[in-house]
Amino acid sequence: MDKQNLLDGVKTIHFIGIGGSGMCPLAEILFNEGYKITGSDMAESDTLERIRSYGIPVTMGHYPENVEGADLIVYTAAVKLDNPELVAAKHLGIPAVERCIMLGEVTRKYNRSIAVSGTHGKTTTTSMLTQLLTMADYDPTAIIGGKLPFLGSNSRIGKSDIIVCEACEYVDTFLHLNPAISIILNIDEDHLDYFGTLDRIIESFHKFAQQTTSLLIVNGDDANTLKAIKDIECRAITFGFGEKNDYRAVITNEGVMDEFDIIKGNIKLTTVKLKVPGKHNVMNALAAAVACFELGVSARDIANGLGEFTGAHRRFEILGTEGGITVADDFAHHPTELRATLTAAMEMGYKNVWAVFQPHTYSRTAMLLDDFADALSIPDHTVLSEILAVRETNTYNIYSKDLADKIKGCVWFETFEEITDFVVNSVKPGDLIITLGGGNVYMCANMIYDRLKQKYAE
Repeated sequence: MDKQNLLDGVKTIHFIGIGGSGMCPLAEILFNEGYKITGSDMAESDTLERIRSYGIPVTMGHYPENVEGADLIVYTAAVKLDNPELVAAKHLGIPAVERCIMLGEVTRKYNRSIAVSGTHGKTTTTSMLTQLLTMADYDPTAIIGGKLPFLGSNSRIGKSDIIVCEACEYVDTFLHLNPAISIILNIDEDHLDYFGTLDRIIESFHKFAQQTTSLLIVNGDDANTLKAIKDIECRAITFGFGEKNDYRAVITNEGVMDEFDIIKGNIKLTTVKLKVPGKHNVMNALAAAVACFELGVSARDIANGLGEFTGAHRRFEILGTEGGITVADDFAHHPTELRATLTAAMEMGYKNVWAVFQPHTYSRTAMLLDDFADALSIPDHTVLSEILAVRETNTYNIYSKDLADKIKGCVWFETFEEITDFVVNSVKPGDLIITLGGGNVYMCANMIYDRLKQKYAE
């Protein structure tokens, strides 16, 4: 099907898995544009409550009759081809497209579409950019991979011609986009189960850069990123710490709040005080700031917006402090992300940092085992859960014990209950506990925090 004509003649769109974090914002945008939307899902969630608040009908469970009357079906990547609604759509001759294709279609409706790509930092940077543009009255539409506390949601419907979205490289998803502005934060070895080699990842980013129509904003300190944009005709500007970059950050104060100047050429544009820790977040903030400068946002609005940013959901998210013990949760699931987050945690002045990590996929754990061991040796104490399989079977014959054996003093447990018992009985006032991983390890953070509240209430 020609993606340019995807919505021609379409009045009713049915979403399979409408409660998904990537699906819900698309349904909202299309509903706002006047399309009739229906949806189905398998589990209740906050996003479903939001969808229903518009009067959009949602069916719990997937049934063939759910697709009747639809002109187009949108489904998530998690939906299997034998899903009864997909099978029914095929039987009835109703066209069905994956979410990433619909995202491309929706973003093409906006003259100033901004796609945030990179192996690490997409959600934080997209969140920062959305908050900056909203606070500066640029009224953007936004699709974010995590909940932004500032919005209380992972999406925003604006009335301007600006849309901000994440561009994920996994299975070349971002090649369905044709952004006006693309940000490339970094390129690292990840999703090797799909790409196989780093060169293929760089090649995929090269294609993505070629599809950008107006401006590339790229990490000038990252050799892989510079390789990816080689021979690209689109205008490119660089950001980073290095002096050769078009825009650079000069850190003037490190600590719980990082303070840095944004310099362009020899001119200081503004000073930013960040509430989210770590050099990686200085880079994320700089990338968001550059996009805003290029859109005409004032230096004052940029400094104010970044100064008010308190983080995105599951990005060094502080759950609270009980008995002098702080509990935080973070999405880091790749060695580079772990290294950045744990280095920042170690510099925050806690007596001991306890990292509770849930390895995410057998392939990633096996292929980057030594890198994981190196990153997880940073904190004072490391605790592992079993590996979360996600979409894989363990053909790699890899177990958490293999990783634990490479980290001094590391322990591992099969269940979150066992981890909670061990951690709560071991921590002391002045310590930080941070759960890390791309799966459901945040549940363990909640269990630990609840147990600490109970312990100190007694």
